[in-house]
Amino acid sequence: MQKKLLISLAIGGVISALTLHLAFRNVPLADLLAYLRTINYWWIFPTVGIIAITFVLRALRWKIILKGICDVPFWQAFHPTMIGFMMNCVLPGRVGELARPALLKQKRGVPITTGLATIAAERTFDLFILIGLFALMFSSISGLSGIEGNYFGIQLNSRTVQSAASGMIRLSIGLLLIIALLSVGLTRRIIKGLITKVGQLIDRMIPRCHRLNQRIIGLCLGIIDNVAIGLSLVRNPVQLLSCIGMTLFIWALTALSYVIFAMGCPGISLSLLEFTTVMVIICFVIALPSVPGFWGLWEAGGVFALSIFGITEKDALGFTLANHATQIFPVIGIGLISALITSVNILQLSSTGSAAKPQLTP
Repeated sequence: MQKKLLISLAIGGVISALTLHLAFRNVPLADLLAYLRTINYWWIFPTVGIIAITFVLRALRWKIILKGICDVPFWQAFHPTMIGFMMNCVLPGRVGELARPALLKQKRGVPITTGLATIAAERTFDLFILIGLFALMFSSISGLSGIEGNYFGIQLNSRTVQSAASGMIRLSIGLLLIIALLSVGLTRRIIKGLITKVGQLIDRMIPRCHRLNQRIIGLCLGIIDNVAIGLSLVRNPVQLLSCIGMTLFIWALTALSYVIFAMGCPGISLSLLEFTTVMVIICFVIALPSVPGFWGLWEAGGVFALSIFGITEKDALGFTLANHATQIFPVIGIGLISALITSVNILQLSSTGSAAKPQLTP
């Protein structure tokens, strides 16, 4: 188990290092270091404070989503949230998305599939808010279509961003369709009925596999019921509206953290709306196949987005690199502290998260 985690960490570290090498191989290091020395790093403290508030809100949002399943105290929502995001920052494959459901099963006995459904609901809220912001910002940006180039080994242009946005839209529609089908009792019963009939057909065709077939059918039906429980939020309008409002606030504060950090960065002076555009473009770019911590892709997306507003490459790269570190390292630190406070064994959790897929029943 420890060997697997060490291998995973090593792979993530190597990939991140290679991506950073690609990002900076054509950048004059002296110019970059010179700019980084001009930043007033005292602005990190209010920036980190705002980032911490966004994760408090994320934990509260998850607590609301879980309300229909079990009443989870705030700290039992906060610590797993931070541990999950921390693992996403240091391990490949976004294994942190499985960490929270695994912890929920360990601490509260909630089935893995039910926990995964709550994470899917969270991601759906985030995706729809980001897509809405993208539609609002994209229509108001002039000159985006003319910006194109190789940003540190990553080819970016308006088509790339639109392609990433389209992928996120398709994912959102797929998630919304699954939520709609499994949340409504009638469609859920129809799906379960179809699965049962398919099982009966297979039984008649291959009688020898009756026992295995029944186990698979039972597993599928159990998964559907567990997922439906995890999506119970959609049947409560008050909770649903609360989560939408909190999601808007989370992303507004995240954009504000960019503004606050930029106050200490020479050559970076954008409005909240402009930084919202930068944030949304970065989110879409890092949605492409990425490495732990999004190193390289984050920088490419940031420089591309800032170039829309006339920021020079040197200033854009210095700001994006420093802001990226400010956004991500506190999450890793708080996540490690949460793991210590809750006595969570990260080695065991990583193994449990990776093995969570086959363990879909209570």
